[in-house]
Amino acid sequence: MKKLLNTLYVTKPETFLALENETVLVKENDEILLRVPLLNLEGIVHFGYTIGASPALMAECTKRNIALTFLTENGKFLASIIGESKGNVTLRKEQYRISDDTQRNCVYARIFVFGKLHNAKWVLERATRDYELRIDTEAVKKESAQISEAMKQTLDCTDVDYLRAIEGNAAQSYFRVFNELILQNKEFFKFDGRNRRPPTDPINALLSFAYVLLAADCRHALETVGLDAFVGFMHKDRPGRASLALDLMEELRAPFADRFVLSLINRQEINPKDFRITESGAVLLTDDAKKKFLSAWQNKKKEVITHPFLEEKIEWGIVPHAQALLLARTIRGDLEAYPVFLWK
Repeated sequence: MKKLLNTLYVTKPETFLALENETVLVKENDEILLRVPLLNLEGIVHFGYTIGASPALMAECTKRNIALTFLTENGKFLASIIGESKGNVTLRKEQYRISDDTQRNCVYARIFVFGKLHNAKWVLERATRDYELRIDTEAVKKESAQISEAMKQTLDCTDVDYLRAIEGNAAQSYFRVFNELILQNKEFFKFDGRNRRPPTDPINALLSFAYVLLAADCRHALETVGLDAFVGFMHKDRPGRASLALDLMEELRAPFADRFVLSLINRQEINPKDFRITESGAVLLTDDAKKKFLSAWQNKKKEVITHPFLEEKIEWGIVPHAQALLLARTIRGDLEAYPVFLWK
C-alpha cells in the first residue's frame, strides 16, 4: 500500500520555489520563508501563481514523481507538472477504447454515479441519527428517499446523458437539505444551493476549495497508476479538464469533502471573519483562513478508516490512490467490476 506522505501548500502568491540540494525553498524576494526536504513530499500546490518555480525544481519533481501544481488564488487549476507515468501503454489504450464505446463507458459512469448517490444519502442518514433533535429530520429523510429512488434508476440506466440527468436531480435533493447539516453560525453560513466560478457565499467558497483539493489528489492518484486523468467515462472530454479525475472524485465528494467542510463550520474552526468579499461579489477565504483550511485538510487525510472493499485500515488520504488502483485493475480485466467506494 502506498505510504501517505505530505503535500506542501504554498498560499503566498508572491513567492518563488527553488531547489537547493534535495530541499525545496519557498522564497519571497531574497528571503527564504521555508525549507522542506523533497523526501517528505508527494505533492506541491502553489496558490496565486505569479512568479513560479525554478527549472531545476521542476526537473527534480518529475524525477521523483512529485506533482507540482499551480492554481490561481481562488483555487482554479492552471497547470501541473508530473513525472513519467508508472503505467503502460496497454492500460491507457484500453481506457481510450472504453471511453469511445458508449455501452462500456456507461457501465463505469453508472458505477461512479451510484457511488456518489449512495454516499450522499448516507451523509444525510447519519445526520438524522447523530443530530435527530437539532435538524428537520422529516425533511432530510424525504430527500434521502428521493436519492434512493435515483439510485434505483441508476442501476437500469444505459444512456450516459440520462445518467447525468439522474445525478443532477439527486444532487438537487441532497443540497436542498444541506443547510440542515449546518449547526453553528447558521445565519452567516446559510446555504441556498450550489454556485461557483466564483462562489458567492461562504459555504460555496469552502466547498469549491475542498473540491479543488480533492480533484488534485484524484488526478495525481490516476497518473500514479498509469491512467490518463483527462479521459473520463462520465464527464465529457474537454480541453484542460481532468475528466477521469472528476469521475473518480464523485464517490468521495460527500463523505470526504462535504463532511470536512461541515466539520470546520460545526466545530467553529472556520468563522465569519475568515472570509472576504471582492468587488465582483465573489466570496473568498482570507490567507490565514486558507492556512487553517489546508492544515485541517492534511490532518483529515491522516484519519484512519476501514476500506469497504479491501477491508483494510488505511488513511483517508490513501483512498484516492486505492480507488485509482482498483480502477486500473478493472480496466485491465483483473477485476470483474469496479468496486466503488461505498461509505456509511
